[in-house]
Amino acid sequence: MRPLHRLAPAALAVACVLILPYEAVSHARVPVMKAGNAEPFGAACRVRVDESDVTAHCHNPYPEPDHVRLHIECERWWDLDTDTSPVEAAPAQTVRLDGRCWKEVRAAWVSHARGS
Repeated sequence: MRPLHRLAPAALAVACVLILPYEAVSHARVPVMKAGNAEPFGAACRVRVDESDVTAHCHNPYPEPDHVRLHIECERWWDLDTDTSPVEAAPAQTVRLDGRCWKEVRAAWVSHARGS
């Protein structure tokens, strides 16, 4: 009778895995790469907001240039939102983008575009 008591937890675990609905089973969250776009792309950017000033540092670790732009959305309705001109982050290069609002910053982000 002793061996059955040792197998009971394993048998229960197997039964739970087989009985659980498919949605309850964990899925790996791995990004799917398209067949025509197999090479990684895109600079890694850090955006810092200090009161009304915004600074972004973008480093491109990949062999293809990335054209980055800083977008700033201001909190006040009368304060103009801004978008910088595209700046090329060449391979292994770090670029700095700056902007500001007159008053508070609502949101700031960086967009990426492949070179032409």
